[in-house]
Amino acid sequence: MTEHNLSEQQSRLIANRIREELARRRMSRRGLADIAKISISTLEKVLSGRRPFTLATTIRIEGALGVNLRTEAAAPPPTPVPPTGLAPGELGYYSRPSVAWLEGTYVTLRPSFSEPSAIYAYLTEILWDEDTSRLAFRESERTDAAFSQAGAVAVPNQSGFIYFITNRNGQYRLVILSRPTISGEMHGIMTTLMSGRGSHLTPVSVPIVLVPPRALGEGRFGVIPASDACHAVYRRYLKRTIEEPFALFLQV
Repeated sequence: MTEHNLSEQQSRLIANRIREELARRRMSRRGLADIAKISISTLEKVLSGRRPFTLATTIRIEGALGVNLRTEAAAPPPTPVPPTGLAPGELGYYSRPSVAWLEGTYVTLRPSFSEPSAIYAYLTEILWDEDTSRLAFRESERTDAAFSQAGAVAVPNQSGFIYFITNRNGQYRLVILSRPTISGEMHGIMTTLMSGRGSHLTPVSVPIVLVPPRALGEGRFGVIPASDACHAVYRRYLKRTIEEPFALFLQV
């Protein structure tokens, strides 16, 4: 008998709810997998979006958590707002021709949260979303794929900066970037939550830079240790963010 797969939207909503429950209960993913009697591999894949939830897997996780995960996922999606050709006011009222120069794929560099002195590298794509009349961004090539981000891009004329905004059920991550330099990179600051022991989270701000791939040649992704040949090049970009400075980190 063919296993019933839930839709992409249902799977995404259920994954978000499960992550919230794990954080609230301070439960590990392996602990949940053991109680639900599913493999940790299956749990990791459905939470990262690499595999849709099946009805059987969802029922097992519901039993382990004691919650109905399908109620929220079954709710009808919000009615889409007809596109106007302009981004919403909270994003800057820009049109696509006015921001087309931002579209493309960039290598993203920031300090690693897991290894001292290491640099974390992944891809960020900026693209136009026709359905909502706005720029959007999405990340890929992350070794921690479950934490890949996607969201809206604000380009207000007043400040001259570019904002990447992620909002997951009221939990925000914010990236503020300069306009591209003559060589195409964008420098700035990222404010997010860093995972600690168990479910402990700590607010953190770090320098970040988006670099056109052509400037790096054969770049590498993931956690880049100081011993890696790419590290020195990546570090120069991040040091420029602070030294020029494109962003300031104030201390009391």
